[in-house]
Amino acid sequence: MDNDKYPRVPASDEVDHERDDEEGDLGAGCFWGVQASFDRLKGVVCTQVGYMGGRTENPTYEQVCTNRTGHAEVVDLRYDPQQISYEELLEAFWNMHDPTTPNRQGPDVGAQYRSVVFYYDEEQRRAAEAMKDRLSKSGRFSRPIVTEITSASPFWRAEEYHQKYHEKHGGACPI
Repeated sequence: MDNDKYPRVPASDEVDHERDDEEGDLGAGCFWGVQASFDRLKGVVCTQVGYMGGRTENPTYEQVCTNRTGHAEVVDLRYDPQQISYEELLEAFWNMHDPTTPNRQGPDVGAQYRSVVFYYDEEQRRAAEAMKDRLSKSGRFSRPIVTEITSASPFWRAEEYHQKYHEKHGGACPI
């Protein structure tokens, strides 16, 4: 990867959290490719992958893949709102996956791969709903957008081997 074009975005545990950054959690299929895509955006301060929206505390990848925990694979990100807006993050989110396929992205099938926006406040909820509505009316997609927009719940960090997967191993997901 060209480090001048795409500087390394640190993991969440490598960042000073006393900054005035804001948080977002988005699910758009396999979190490996989604994390790599968000890491390329100027203004994204740090990312980590994990699970959100389920019933099991601190689930493992194997548990999430059973479709019994209710979790989605998500990228938890911190961003500098002076460099990138939440709306710009949402635009990138809707551009990086197919929001019309329920519980699936490319070859990955299961509820953990669903399209979902987890919001932290009413401003984020309104922005996500407005953009979903605008995209639905735009004619860009031939099928209805099935992206869930729901209140953030506890984030459970995925196992270390999932963090920055493409940075460590190369490759790309077909998102």
